[in-house]
Amino acid sequence: MKTISFEDFLQVELRVGRIISAKVFAQARKPAYILEVDFGEAIGVRKSSAQITVLYQPDELVGRLVVAVTNFPAKQIGPLMSECLVTGFHNAAGDVALCVPDQEVPLGTRLL
Repeated sequence: MKTISFEDFLQVELRVGRIISAKVFAQARKPAYILEVDFGEAIGVRKSSAQITVLYQPDELVGRLVVAVTNFPAKQIGPLMSECLVTGFHNAAGDVALCVPDQEVPLGTRLL
């Protein structure tokens, strides 16, 4: 594992957002959802592709808080321009479980 400095860590903008829309990404090569995530007034709403279809259904995602990288450049994923990277962890089966705060926090709050 490569060691990084605290300054390196601070370059990554990990922020809390609320999923306001989750739809099946039919054109994706691997099963995925298109998420719209609200990061609050300063950052706004951003779209992301998320391969989380095994553990989550679209209707149960709406309203959930998530942690996402908000300062990556936009990336074209098929017909979608992904504007943030929603974070998660692989479970023992290799399925992605979302990284989420365990308490309600204001939208756009930065991970420390």
